[in-house]
Amino acid sequence: MYRHASFVLFLAFGIAVQRSNCTEVTVKDDNDNICLYAKLSVNFTVSYEVADDKSKTAMFELPVDVSTNGSTCKNTSSMLKLNFGEGHSWSVNFTANGNMYDADTITFSYNLSDATVFPDSISNDTRNVTAKAQITKVGIDTCYSCRSVDTIESAPVNQTLWDVLIQAFVSSNSTSENITSCAADVPSTTAAPTTRPTTAAPVTNSSTAPPPTPTPTPTLPTPATGRYSVKSDENSTACLIAEFGLRIAVKDVEMNFEPNGTTSSGSCGVNSSQLVLTSNAVTITLTFLNDTKKFHLHALNVTGKTGSGVAFSEANGNLSLWEAAVGSSYMCNKEQNYTITGLLTLYTFDLRVQPFGVKKGVFSTAHECSVDDTSILIPIIVGAALAGLILIVVIAYVIGRRKTYVGYQTL
Repeated sequence: MYRHASFVLFLAFGIAVQRSNCTEVTVKDDNDNICLYAKLSVNFTVSYEVADDKSKTAMFELPVDVSTNGSTCKNTSSMLKLNFGEGHSWSVNFTANGNMYDADTITFSYNLSDATVFPDSISNDTRNVTAKAQITKVGIDTCYSCRSVDTIESAPVNQTLWDVLIQAFVSSNSTSENITSCAADVPSTTAAPTTRPTTAAPVTNSSTAPPPTPTPTPTLPTPATGRYSVKSDENSTACLIAEFGLRIAVKDVEMNFEPNGTTSSGSCGVNSSQLVLTSNAVTITLTFLNDTKKFHLHALNVTGKTGSGVAFSEANGNLSLWEAAVGSSYMCNKEQNYTITGLLTLYTFDLRVQPFGVKKGVFSTAHECSVDDTSILIPIIVGAALAGLILIVVIAYVIGRRKTYVGYQTL
């Protein structure tokens, strides 16, 4: 779908969703047969006006419980419409052309009079935003699949989609097992260079030349530590702060994330916050969730190019990393590595983050990771010392008993 290398500060969109939440629906035709199927996760970030010429940002997700009223199925066109909440809806139109079909437009309608979602809104209007959906050339008898995270920007709304599975034209009352994957889900491959055939030099003796010694891959230096922050507006203090050094490993290629020249943006919400880091080569999106007592890193999306120019895009929207109590920070100074996907590994150095409850723009008391927490060593050391002391006493006792016994025999 529609991708952007950078994100607008106030509209940057988080993947705020329960770990297992995913909206799944079927649409049936007049004969009660399934004609359209969809399973997907969508989040919305909406900037809206409040009093005193100020604005707020609402962040919410497409819920599990939706209705499909207004959805249609025809021979060459179909529409998926998902209605939810107090007058909100999300829809996408599809058009079939022979053995293929495309998605035309995505329309999101939101009701500003819904005080639960848009508190203090000065408008009661229902507004619509449309965007071009980059779903093209999908086989008529296949499901379109895109597990990667995609953000659609159409001011003042951002929509983020992931784990998308849609079949717009279902036949025989059952969904297809065949998949058409989005480009972001298809691993990039680099063609081997083409060389002209050469004539081998004649062999002049029977000795075999030793194979060339492979050049060892140079060890990367420890990445520089970057300090990043997100503000809800220009006049406020930071509501999300982070500092760390990052190394990214994609397949067999490792590269350090360079904080110099990197811009940070994102958003701060009650239940979710997001940090977006954009450098010349890589864009990293980190989304944190707040379950009222603890926070954790829930989703990570990394897109960019390696040093050789190979493009990549990897994402995981079901993480449980960097957990700490809300109002505190998470800290891990020692090097840690995390397998994000089968192709992406993230290495962190001197890590400290606080996505919620930041006061005066500084870190609160840190929850240290287990490898940093030396307090756990104290009972281990004390226990080992006591065990050693007991062992010494036992050995001394046994030796003493033997000497006493030998003395009695001599008498």
